[in-house]
Order: sequence, then structure tokens, then C-alpha cells
Amino acid sequence: MNRSSAFSYLCNACGFCCHNKVITLSPYDVIRLARAAGASTREAIDRFTIRRGSILKFYDGGACVALEGTRCGVHRGRPLACRLYPIGIEHIEAAISEKFVRLEPAEGSLGVYGVDGNVDNFLAAQGVDEYLAANARYAWLLAVFRERIGATVDLDRVEPREFWRRAVREALAESNYDANPLIDAMFDAGGIPGIDEEEIVTAHIQRLAELIRCESNAEILAAAAVMLAVSLGYSPAEVQ
Repeated sequence: MNRSSAFSYLCNACGFCCHNKVITLSPYDVIRLARAAGASTREAIDRFTIRRGSILKFYDGGACVALEGTRCGVHRGRPLACRLYPIGIEHIEAAISEKFVRLEPAEGSLGVYGVDGNVDNFLAAQGVDEYLAANARYAWLLAVFRERIGATVDLDRVEPREFWRRAVREALAESNYDANPLIDAMFDAGGIPGIDEEEIVTAHIQRLAELIRCESNAEILAAAAVMLAVSLGYSPAEVQ
């Protein structure tokens, strides 16, 4: 599907789509979660996420940690993946173009699919483009990572495939991972309630760029680059 494809969806707040999912979070997702919860980004990471801030937390019983009954307790700050549901987005050639797919409904879902509009209408109603625009700003950092990694590691002496294989494994590890100040800074924007969101995002991106350019450990850089790419919905190959 594209933005002009016929599509509509009526959510009946059954809560079934808020169970047993893997929701990858971007740095901007964490900022919005924090603001909706009236918390700092550090507090939001501890409360709502796993894997160092990169995945939304679900209880052992299957419910999202933000679910209150059948409704989202941080609805105005819900992540991009939740806003898109029941649509998925695929990035093609580093977001030069978009492709949307209709997802299968959650088991037992009371949501109603239809064609009373189009994909673009649905995205606008869900505030999706604001998230896509913020993610595009963070995607600029992938080029900063590539430049710094290229200046830091000698790929004539290091086997590239093994180097990146280790980076992917380290970035996506659920436990037993090494400390990585860039990943920590990536999801903890330092934002606190009351500070303008635009100021938080701008300052965060600038701070991350400075940290990247100052980092001399190639493995820290590569793992953080992979984490950022994945959090934005790209393949790890985007930074190689």
C-alpha cells in the first residue's frame, strides 16, 4: 500500500493489540513516552522499556506495561509502532520511498477495518508524520557514525563481516552486554517535564553527534550505530 491506498480502521479499545508484542522504540519514542508520563527520559526507560531503552516492556502475562485496563495510560505519547497499528511501514532505500502493509489483527480484536478514507488520512489522524520527521532527524546521525567508524577502524586489518557481526550481536543482546555510553545517551535524552520538546530533540541530536565524534573505541561506535539504525526501523546494513 501507499499513502493513497484505500484504508480505514475503527479502534474499539479492546486492548488485544496491546499484548504479546515486540515494539522497537526510537529515541524520539522514549522522549514522547517520558513527556506523556510526566517523567524524565531516565525514569521512562526504567519504567517502560527493556534492552537499554530500545524495546517497550511487557509483563509476563503479556500486557504492555502502559496498559490500564483496556486503555493506554500514555496514549498521547504512545510509540510510533502503536500509532501505525494496524499498518506496518517498510523503509526502502533509506526512506527514499515508503511502503505500507496491512497487519493481521490481534487475536480477538474488536477493531474494524474499512476503506472509508486512505492511508494518508489514517496516518494524519494518528500523528504519525511528526514521529517520522523526528526519526529522519535522528537518521542523520547514521552518517556521523559511518564517518567516525571509518576514521577509527582499519578494515584492511579487521575482517569487516566479523566486525559488524559482533556489533549486531552486542547491540541486540538482551543481557551480558558491555557498557556503551553512546547507547545509554541515545535513549536518555535528559529531557524533563516542562522543557520544550523541540529544544530537547535538537540538543539531544547535537550532544549525540559530539559524543560520536569524540569516541575512539570502534566497537562501541559500531554497536551504537547498529542500535540506532534498528531503533529507526532500518537494517543494520545502513551503517556499514
